[in-house]
Amino acid sequence: MPSVDVEKLSRYGDWRILIYGQQGRGKTSIAANLSGKTYVLAFSKSYKVLAGKVAGAWQVNARTPIEDLEEWTRSFDPSQYDNLVLDDISNFSNIWLQERGRESKNGISNEIQHFAQWKNYFLRFIEWIFDMPLNVYVTAWESTTSIILPSGQQFNQFSPDLRDSVRNVVMGLCDVVGRLIVKAEDGSRYIVLEGDNSMYAKNRLDHRKVCKVEDLFKFEGEDSV
Repeated sequence: MPSVDVEKLSRYGDWRILIYGQQGRGKTSIAANLSGKTYVLAFSKSYKVLAGKVAGAWQVNARTPIEDLEEWTRSFDPSQYDNLVLDDISNFSNIWLQERGRESKNGISNEIQHFAQWKNYFLRFIEWIFDMPLNVYVTAWESTTSIILPSGQQFNQFSPDLRDSVRNVVMGLCDVVGRLIVKAEDGSRYIVLEGDNSMYAKNRLDHRKVCKVEDLFKFEGEDSV
């Protein structure tokens, strides 16, 4: 028997979407537009903007993130929900490495092996999450890198604020990577879904290159998700 039933295969089923942008621009609040039962796994307190709009939530304890996540993995049942939100994933490495730093000689600094451990831990975690039979929406901070081409041209490149060792893997696993932007003239918010040299973005679910934040989960060919 084949491992995938192609007759039941859907472009829009169990999607993975990562949206990044500056802090305080409303990445988390976009999750309020999701249909069905939504659960939030939060790495900071920004998920509170979803109060009354989610069916469950767990805020990772910043003092003991490893033990806390192990407890969450034992208790979380993905079959009970339609959507899982990983909120503020950029803060995941901060709290994880902070705890590991307590194990170092001075109780503060990270050892070289901690960064290799982080990569292995995070990739196992994200692959386990992405293998779940539900939609996954991920929010991340924005990172800016100055790029200088051989021609001398210089520009800023925007990307999700994740460590280089894991960023490309995460983006490769996602169906959509978008950058949230706010128009200065009227405050309207949009998601850029097509990348170029200046930003990371992609969309393999439909043909949209940009959309309003409230339409992010309304894919071409479907009225809603």
